[in-house]
Amino acid sequence: MASTDGSIVENVREYYGKTLSKSDDLKTNVCKIARRKQPPHILEALKLVHDDVASRFFGCGLVFPECLTGASVLDLGCGSGRDCYALSKLVGENGHVTGVDMTDELLQVANKYVSWHTEKFGYSKPNVRFVKAFIENLGEVGIEQNSYDIIVSNCVVNLSSDKRVVCREAFNALKPGGEIYFSDMYCNQEIPLHIRNNKVLWGEGIGGALYWKNMIEIAIECGFSSPRLITASEVEIADEDVKKELGSAGYVSATYRLFKLPRNREAECVVTYDGKIEGCQDACLMDHATKFITGEAKEVDSELSTILHSARFNKHFHFSPNNRMTPDADPFKYAKKQVNC
Repeated sequence: MASTDGSIVENVREYYGKTLSKSDDLKTNVCKIARRKQPPHILEALKLVHDDVASRFFGCGLVFPECLTGASVLDLGCGSGRDCYALSKLVGENGHVTGVDMTDELLQVANKYVSWHTEKFGYSKPNVRFVKAFIENLGEVGIEQNSYDIIVSNCVVNLSSDKRVVCREAFNALKPGGEIYFSDMYCNQEIPLHIRNNKVLWGEGIGGALYWKNMIEIAIECGFSSPRLITASEVEIADEDVKKELGSAGYVSATYRLFKLPRNREAECVVTYDGKIEGCQDACLMDHATKFITGEAKEVDSELSTILHSARFNKHFHFSPNNRMTPDADPFKYAKKQVNC
């Protein structure tokens, strides 16, 4: 397997495979920050994950989008498999989850409990697998293009030395209408070289974090829809030496969703949500500012119309023309107006 930067890869492997034994070993609050309230079925799925797996969770958010039943999911940088196992419960026995990671120690923990979770969930066979790979080179381990409904990633993209390659690989692996729903760390400025070269800060996700505006540019450049922000929380730095090193640089943990849309875009329209997605009976949130209340008609622009038409949400929305925004093509009305002029 090839990598984009060998020194960074080995540093990250060492940090997460040997230096850290649990999330409390981190120097930031990134694994303990406040997150959006989750519906009961997601909280229940997380509770069912084995303690040994959960104790080695190093993510910075919750990566469980709506409408998961029967979906195929790819987890980039799955670590010990906490999110994979929760997702394997949420997609159901007919869904499937693939976890990708490069760290032997974490993959050993993840693989140890495949049978345990299969029995715990009452499945006749496992619906989750773990693959050793770099997230920059998914094709080398048989991750086919246009093969996944959803990609998730939890505080891992910041550990890669080439975010553009990761974004392109994710785009290629998704089916048309698929999405990447991911949490990551972002900075409020371009990060100085001395922070990027600090091995500990890179391992913590700070040194390799993107300036948030650059993430938007990369996503659109790779072909995704406009990024939709789900939630964000400030990252507090407890270690005084780290604070001094960072200076004016501020950080947030943020969850975004990006969609791989078909070439042909839908027109602006009016949509009505049916309230039948599990955990979203009253409303469905597409992002922090876009809520579809059950039974209420809502105007949407061309991009969001295309997302709802092409993504897995399609069966839960009723679509109708937006007459207010559609040009009136009735020639009889026009002819009558001319007569009355």
